[in-house]
Amino acid sequence: MSSVAAVPKLWHRPWPWIGASILAVLILAALSLSNRERRSSITAGVHSAQPEVVMPEGVGRHALRVSAMSLGGIATSPSPAPADRKIVRTSCMELTVASPADVAEKIRAFAESLGGYVETAQISGSQDAPGATMTIRVPASRLEDAKAELRKLSVKVNSEKADAQDVTKQYVDLEARIRNLQAQEAQYLEIMRSAKKVQDMLDVSEKVSEVRGEIEQQQAEFATLSKQVETVAITISLLPQAAPESFSLNWKPLHQLQVAGRDALEGIADYASTMAAVVLYMPVIMLWIGTIVLGIFASWRAVRWVGRMFSPFSKPAAPTTQPS
Repeated sequence: MSSVAAVPKLWHRPWPWIGASILAVLILAALSLSNRERRSSITAGVHSAQPEVVMPEGVGRHALRVSAMSLGGIATSPSPAPADRKIVRTSCMELTVASPADVAEKIRAFAESLGGYVETAQISGSQDAPGATMTIRVPASRLEDAKAELRKLSVKVNSEKADAQDVTKQYVDLEARIRNLQAQEAQYLEIMRSAKKVQDMLDVSEKVSEVRGEIEQQQAEFATLSKQVETVAITISLLPQAAPESFSLNWKPLHQLQVAGRDALEGIADYASTMAAVVLYMPVIMLWIGTIVLGIFASWRAVRWVGRMFSPFSKPAAPTTQPS
């Protein structure tokens, strides 16, 4: 009874409840601190995974700040607008003309008047197969004008083909790559100006040379691609117009007699050669014939002899006696 009566007395004492509250607050504070430390360690691991810019010795904080700004400003390739597409266009035409050489010269002058030029040209002046093949480049905005003029210079348009290739992604990537390389070059130049040791300057100078070489290579590719976008290549095949056939009598009796006499002589010569061969081969032919006849005769006699030996009808019949 005493133990049961002591339990209600605990409700009237505040110290146990105060101690329990303090203990709960301490446990909650410890859990909060452990979660904060865990988040801090994860954040530090993420930051440590980022690439670190290696700076030469002797470079001050100003250079470090400049390099961080350069790395933060690296350009990314923006998505091109639909109206700003970069298209490489090509066209092929096969034309029948009166004179391929003359028309090729007119095409060259016409391309230059449009602000273009002749890229390749090959003209054949032989009588058997005269013709010309050339490739011209004209501004993309004057493509239809160039085609219309080429149709006027031809007698007949045999075939015509056009092709287009979207190089917008390649164009934008090259632009962004060049900007990134130029930012790296500026960063290395700033580091080289801030370097205090000769070895550091030499190392950074080597990096500058490498980046400059990559920039020049990318700029050359970008210039070639820009030229292909701004101009259109037209490959033209020029075929000569067939000359009209005229009615003429192609009869040469003397030539025909000469050909007939030559054929007759060749026939006589072939006959004489064949007869001479037959006469010369006659003994050989007779020997073959005699051998074949002798073999046939011997085989026939052997078959008859074997037949007489084994045939029952070949034995003589026994004499019969007549009764007296």
